[in-house]
Amino acid sequence: MTTSRLSHAVATGVLLSILAGCGGPTTGTTSPPSAGASQPVAPPSTAPITESVTTPPPTEAAALAALPAKLRSRVPRFAPPPAPTKVTLPKGDKAPNFTRIPTTEKIAFITIDDGWEKNPLALQLFQAANVPVTLFLEVDAVKSDPGYFIPMQAAGVTIQNHTISHPTMTRLSYEGQKRQICGGADRLAKLFGPRPTLFRPPGGAFNGTTLRAAKACGMKASFTWTQTTDHGIVFFQGPTRVVQPGDIILMHFRPRFVDDFLAVLNAIDKAGLTPARLEDYIP
Repeated sequence: MTTSRLSHAVATGVLLSILAGCGGPTTGTTSPPSAGASQPVAPPSTAPITESVTTPPPTEAAALAALPAKLRSRVPRFAPPPAPTKVTLPKGDKAPNFTRIPTTEKIAFITIDDGWEKNPLALQLFQAANVPVTLFLEVDAVKSDPGYFIPMQAAGVTIQNHTISHPTMTRLSYEGQKRQICGGADRLAKLFGPRPTLFRPPGGAFNGTTLRAAKACGMKASFTWTQTTDHGIVFFQGPTRVVQPGDIILMHFRPRFVDDFLAVLNAIDKAGLTPARLEDYIP
């Protein structure tokens, strides 16, 4: 994985390990307070619930107009991304892990983890921004209300695999990791339709066993990140403090979701880049 600094190397490691940790949102919400925790909720449906979408998504202009006035000016406009050039995946029994996509094209990738905090403005923001977004969803975080995410798919958002219960993968056996990865993909497929083919290890913790289990579960690749976001701030891991071509930006469904998403959009815009779809670069 790529390493660099925030302001000093030691401070970076401590700060990013806190900010990048997935799991429940901050204390004071009704969601679980720590990674891996889950709520005693009803089991997920055994069939996709895509029938809940009955109306087409609004146009980009209509979605922007529907946002609260104080947010409209904070949503930048982007040119369409260039035609993707797919990466070359190595052969063998391990899925590769990407911290960034190797490219010189002026693009970056927005990825959002977990699914505990379900902000009512998220769908409108996705529609108004009209940019590709990849969600790495944890089954335990979404199974109580999968319908929250269904309209996002109609808005062009894609759903990928972040395990069932968000364990630290490196503490599990090969079979334990397979249960989390295969089970996560299977359950997300039942909830949302397409079976995920991309994987994000919880907290970014993985080893060779993780990558073998991911490949055995049908995952084409694993993904960590180059930048992370929390409380409306993008935490850069490079000395230039600018999003670079090919960077994968991590955020979460957290209480400050609106500020986080807008911070990511504006960091990409400031760098002269445009958001691209992660799935388009994986063969």
